[in-house]
Amino acid sequence: MIIAVYGRPSKDNISQHIQQLFDKLESLNVQVLVHDIFYNHVKQHLTLSSGVKTFSKHEHLKGVANFLLSIGGDGTLLETISLVRDSVIPILGINTGRLGFLANVSKDEIDGAINALINDKYNIDRRTLLHLETGQSTFGELNFALNEMTVHARESSVMMTIHTYINGEYLNSYWADGLIVATPTGSTAYSLSCGGPIMIPDSKSFIITPIAPHNLNARPLVISDNDIVTLKIEGRSKSFMVSLDSRSAMIDSTSELTVSKAKFQINLVRLDNQKFIHTLRNKLMWGVDKRN
Repeated sequence: MIIAVYGRPSKDNISQHIQQLFDKLESLNVQVLVHDIFYNHVKQHLTLSSGVKTFSKHEHLKGVANFLLSIGGDGTLLETISLVRDSVIPILGINTGRLGFLANVSKDEIDGAINALINDKYNIDRRTLLHLETGQSTFGELNFALNEMTVHARESSVMMTIHTYINGEYLNSYWADGLIVATPTGSTAYSLSCGGPIMIPDSKSFIITPIAPHNLNARPLVISDNDIVTLKIEGRSKSFMVSLDSRSAMIDSTSELTVSKAKFQINLVRLDNQKFIHTLRNKLMWGVDKRN
């Protein structure tokens, strides 16, 4: 078995728990591939087997790795999407960050999680992605997102008018700081903080959520993930910012954005004892009030 490991260089990722992870993989004779930047960081603080190899890009994993371990928080896991892409390699998120909806294996559960992978005691959640077209090569081959596509102004004080169409039919013109088109996976991220609803992962829907809308009757809207959303932007600025998960780029205000469902999905590993409803209740601290 070959397991790839990705993480950000940080003090949280050089703890004894991460050392135990590498020791566990070595004890099971697992071939380990570590992202080169992360490898250069951890080798200064942890003891790694001489058999550990490195990788740096998508082509090094496709058809090679059986799993990819993301060490960090949800932001780190989102970065692994550009490495996995359409390779169908399952991703397991080990949470050394904070909230962790996607990276939901705690540091204390690492040993059991690795045993589950080795013994096929896990489930696969297939998550829908967004695909973005701008008429330009804005993000190159990485024109997809697991959480959301966001468009917003460069300056925080400048409002935008975002003309929105669904399947070519005019929906609304949002006067706002920006607009989010989110997947069910992204419903617990930026969209949630802007008042959007929480969606069960397999809801087969997208969410259109305005960011600080000036027209107060504008509310988040749930649509089918088979719908195509088209955005046309107006504003004082000649350019605006568009983001796909953690990747951002500037784009000309004359550009037209088209958001649709990507042709491939991402596979997330879910252990047998993990349920989305339980994770939701736990992370959002529902029921903490004893009257519940």
